[in-house]
Amino acid sequence: MLLPSMKDLKTALEVFSIFKLTLSILVIATTMILINLYLVVFTSCWPVTVLILTCLAPDWEIPEQGGHRFTCVRCWCLWKQYCDYFPLKVLKTHDVSPSHNYILVCHHHGLMSYSCFVYFATETSGFSKMFPCITLYMLTLGIFFWVSVLRDYAMLTSEACSVSQSSMDFLLTHEDAGNMVVVVVGGLAECRYRLSGPTTLFLKNQTGFVCTALQHEVALIPAYDFGETDLYNQHIFTPVLVNCFQKWFQSMAHIHPCALYGHGFTENSWGLLPYAWPITTIVGKLLPVSKSGKLSQEIVDKSHTLYINALCLFDQHKAKFGISDTQELVIV
Repeated sequence: MLLPSMKDLKTALEVFSIFKLTLSILVIATTMILINLYLVVFTSCWPVTVLILTCLAPDWEIPEQGGHRFTCVRCWCLWKQYCDYFPLKVLKTHDVSPSHNYILVCHHHGLMSYSCFVYFATETSGFSKMFPCITLYMLTLGIFFWVSVLRDYAMLTSEACSVSQSSMDFLLTHEDAGNMVVVVVGGLAECRYRLSGPTTLFLKNQTGFVCTALQHEVALIPAYDFGETDLYNQHIFTPVLVNCFQKWFQSMAHIHPCALYGHGFTENSWGLLPYAWPITTIVGKLLPVSKSGKLSQEIVDKSHTLYINALCLFDQHKAKFGISDTQELVIV
């Protein structure tokens, strides 16, 4: 009987680590929703659902107040396998002082923001060594904290917090300095432009993070993920009705519905696994912002323009990752 080689075991661990992140969220959310619907609609055990919701009440605000932090989880050896699957790498261009607070803004979002998770929610990348005395807070959609069990799983495995305004206000003010909140601007709406030619960021009307930075007078730090958008292929729908539905759904939910696929467990097959392409994140130079008086739309627009100009780090590093010199960064 042939035993699996060490290489096969390592590959299996890498695949498991990817599925642990992606499928576990889907499975937990679906299971909890279906169980509670079944209890309420088809049985007389609806008090169980009421009890579950009641238990959520005491710590409902936790995701907006820093969440739960478990340092030991950040150091799980499983995250190393996750990182090796692609592989992933982060490079910093400038040092950051722990005497201030910061908002680190990541681009692209991609489908699952694979690189952002491992860089900022784990210690695999050695981020705490590159930026000592900085406390990271990875922010994600508040909807993940609406479902029992899922909310605790998200806070346990990734130390995630809600990306709501009240959450950012708390994180940037509850301590004097040394906090860095990480947001991924653009969301799934950027998937719409993934195959349209030039590299496109959904950023033109995304000014919320700039307003928050101005209100708290904290610096912005741009970060760009080279390779994040290459992890999946996208099926382009040609029927007019499908395109109209996609645009309508995006206008309503701010999410662009799309058909993405990667590869399967065997060679030349397709499935839900992302392609194992290298991803490198470049953390750029911090951009200090100041409102110098009362906050106005003019100040927000000016700071937003300065931030977009700071994304020149794409042009500075694109040649290293096989991107043509003629490839432009388009802001929509």
